[in-house]
Amino acid sequence: MSRVALVTGGTRGIGAAISVLLKEHGFKVAANYAGNEARARAFHDKTGIPVYRWDVSDFDACQRGCATVAGDLGPIDVLVNNAGITRDATMMKMDHDMWQQVIDTNLGGCFNMAKAVFPGMRERGYGRIVNIGSINGQAGQYGQVNYAAAKSGIHGFTKALALEGARYGVTVNAVAPGYIDTDMVAAVPDAVLEKIVARIPVGRLGKAEEIARGVLFLVVEEAGFITGSTLSINGGQHMY
Repeated sequence: MSRVALVTGGTRGIGAAISVLLKEHGFKVAANYAGNEARARAFHDKTGIPVYRWDVSDFDACQRGCATVAGDLGPIDVLVNNAGITRDATMMKMDHDMWQQVIDTNLGGCFNMAKAVFPGMRERGYGRIVNIGSINGQAGQYGQVNYAAAKSGIHGFTKALALEGARYGVTVNAVAPGYIDTDMVAAVPDAVLEKIVARIPVGRLGKAEEIARGVLFLVVEEAGFITGSTLSINGGQHMY
């Protein structure tokens, strides 16, 4: 029987690559998205993966959304918390809304989604949760106190929840991507991006598919002895 995997932010960039790779390896995949209806429909038409719209920062919406996915596809055995946003600014220019939106989506979304699926995983004695962190949550980044704080919080969240799930067959791990060739990184000014690439030992940006392979490694049944770990995939830019 194919296990059901839910990927948040699963129709674009890294999330889309994860969704596609999991489907190719026999998972029944549901891809969550927040707002870009046209992009989500195009993804569904291209891949056949069902898409579900809700905002991961909304606790009640996560409860309803996960219940809908479970009703359509079956109990959710794999959760990939990938959804994330940026609202970059220095501390002097960042307002409270910019701070709160990133914390609520990037970190709060992990709690909201895990709260929706963790009880069922624990009851069934099986589960895989992978949270997508970031190199900037490990090393920090100028102009990203909100994003760095949220992503750093994900790494602590991962370790703590791993301790709760371990005895019930539920593993919880994180993947910390470096700079990946996605729409989010494409928005970085060219001059800044050149400096970033110059600091990556392998000499290039990563690919979304490379992050997806790391996620796949952590969610298969054979990965049951890996929990509370962070897999850094950053081209050697930050070794942590």
